[in-house]
Amino acid sequence: MSLDEHHYALTVTWTGNLGEGTSGYRAYGRDHDIEIPGLPVLKGSADPTFRGDPGRYNPEQLLLAALSQCHMLSFLHVAVKHGVVVTGYRDRAEGLMRTNRDGSGQFESVTLRPVVATKEPVAPETLAEMHHEANSLCFIARSVNFPVRHEASAG
Repeated sequence: MSLDEHHYALTVTWTGNLGEGTSGYRAYGRDHDIEIPGLPVLKGSADPTFRGDPGRYNPEQLLLAALSQCHMLSFLHVAVKHGVVVTGYRDRAEGLMRTNRDGSGQFESVTLRPVVATKEPVAPETLAEMHHEANSLCFIARSVNFPVRHEASAG
């Protein structure tokens, strides 16, 4: 393994067998556990629209969370590079996914709405440039095939 490679591993275990397996669309639960060594088990399911448990995380939410987290972490890195002291960061992210008649679907876009508080005032243009740079550095945003937009503001 080279220093430029980073490997990640987890285990997903389906826990939704209600006794009949997948004998019919309504015969099984969508619940599953996501296990990463050393971390609490993440309880997952499908979106409630697809017969999932609304009390569990669904893949669509986790994708949106990954994009928001990655952008934030990239932005904090960019802030250090630019000598900007960030004192607060909050993002209200939204994603648009469309389903197709054949049952497939895809995300069409994600909009991140970070509100950044800084120790000293920063020009809006500078913050916009920093968000653009963070987007270009974010591993997750670079890995998806839909636009990740930003509507940032100072806090």
